[in-house]
Amino acid sequence: MLGENHSLNSDFPEYREVISTLNKNDAKFAEKAKQYDELDKEIRVLELKDAPIDDEAMHQMKHDRAMLKDLLYQRLLEESK
Repeated sequence: MLGENHSLNSDFPEYREVISTLNKNDAKFAEKAKQYDELDKEIRVLELKDAPIDDEAMHQMKHDRAMLKDLLYQRLLEESK
């Protein structure tokens, strides 16, 4: 769905407390989460404007978002053990 919010809290509601804790106590996680949120917002805005960029650029942005999301999810799993 175009314009869908893929924030960490939206996609991983079961990890809300862990996300909050890591954002406060882990600078690396916080920085990557910030990058992820900014990229997700940029993608949403572009999608809602009928993606005024070429397909390859949009694909790269979505790929980058997925890579960040995977990295952050792995950190959530580590912290939850």
